[in-house]
Amino acid sequence: MSGFLELLGEKLVHSGPGGEVATSEALAGKPAVALYFSAHWCPPCRGFTPNLAEWYRESLKDKGLEVVFISSDKDEDAFNQYVGEMPWLALPFSDRERKETLSKKYKVQGIPTVVILDGTGQVITKDGRTAISGDPKGNNFPWKPKSLKDILAGAKIIGKDGPVDASTLHGKAFGLYFSAHWCGPCRGFTPKLAEWYEKDLKSKGLEIVFVSSDRDQEAFDGYYGEQPWLALDFSNRAEKEQLSTLLGVQGIPNLVIVDKDGSIITKEGRGAVSNDPEGAEFPWYPKPVLDLAAGPGPLNEATCCIAFCEAADATAQIAAEEAMASLAKKYVEEAKAAGEEDPKVVFMIAKAGGGICGQLRALMSLPKLPPAAHEHPLEEADGNNGQWGCDGCNRGGSAEVKRFRCPQGCDFDFCEDCHRDAGSKATTAAPKLMIINIPDDGAFYEGPDLVTTDSVEKFVSGFLGGTLSRQTLNKQ
Repeated sequence: MSGFLELLGEKLVHSGPGGEVATSEALAGKPAVALYFSAHWCPPCRGFTPNLAEWYRESLKDKGLEVVFISSDKDEDAFNQYVGEMPWLALPFSDRERKETLSKKYKVQGIPTVVILDGTGQVITKDGRTAISGDPKGNNFPWKPKSLKDILAGAKIIGKDGPVDASTLHGKAFGLYFSAHWCGPCRGFTPKLAEWYEKDLKSKGLEIVFVSSDRDQEAFDGYYGEQPWLALDFSNRAEKEQLSTLLGVQGIPNLVIVDKDGSIITKEGRGAVSNDPEGAEFPWYPKPVLDLAAGPGPLNEATCCIAFCEAADATAQIAAEEAMASLAKKYVEEAKAAGEEDPKVVFMIAKAGGGICGQLRALMSLPKLPPAAHEHPLEEADGNNGQWGCDGCNRGGSAEVKRFRCPQGCDFDFCEDCHRDAGSKATTAAPKLMIINIPDDGAFYEGPDLVTTDSVEKFVSGFLGGTLSRQTLNKQ
């Protein structure tokens, strides 16, 4: 119960007589508690709330579920009106700080969202809306997802010569490759991954299982014919959805690297492999200081301290990374001990211009730098041939803008300006420390130009202590 008191505070409110109840009393003995992030102004919420209320009254309350409304309403009047339609409890509207803390803790990106917790306050599933909608009578209450091991144990895995026992993955690091033939970026990445696999990664001990988002068996058969690894049989659509939900797969191509014990090493496997195709750092355990070149990681979901070193020389880049490493390790260990998915501050480094780094610079009005050159020569391409965006400046492409594309299968484009400037030597400059907190309405904080262990600790301490000047990312 102490977990719920820490999460929700001592009092919850409701629309019934008395209007409030002690959290310890209301949630005592409940096998599951659903945190319902919603708001009256949100049309999808207004559509879902009556259904949830009906299911709660008819079945779910008797199963032992309690619901706590976490409001994103714009004022207390709207909150009170909305609570009046709900047969459950609510976090007091006045506790805005706790609401923001909960949204950040559970990485709520949109509403309505339902996060289901067990009786101790531990997460059962962050996709409670789907779980409840698919089982409104609660036959599978409290909707605990299958583990990765359980999903794969019941799945049909195939190889080039027919079915393969799932036990072949035991004791191996392996990748789950979510992809589809209809997806342009997938068709660009798959041949490269296959080349790296055959040349180096297979001999390093990596196994890969293709998890298809193809639209039919024929498309699956054709696409899998190009791949030299295992696959989840196309008939296993339920298992495919279970894997996507469990691992939070939002888009493709996506490569999730799984450790020998079944734990997740990284959900950024595509970036990890692309930056290390020979597998020198296989199986790519995350470093305390993440390289933005490998992908955004938790940038959109966590507070990130970033050293922008694109214009610094190699010696300064190494020194900046080392200066952040000890504090980064400390926060990673604290998060692991507390069972948190992310540390309270994630540390990152930007070493090359363009891409995500260029976009972040623009959002914070930092000096623009030339993007890094692509690994292959680019050729002018038809700007009308599908939607495209520049990988240097992140601007959307159009027929009026010249497009330069990689002809070797990479899903990579430059606009004319970035193609001209790519690889140019920027004026050497010292690294720049910044803290970015996108979940906090795009907040960022400017730090020192000098990146040392002492300056990093003081900067992060100032952020956590609330003494830094808050700015907001530019809107594009």
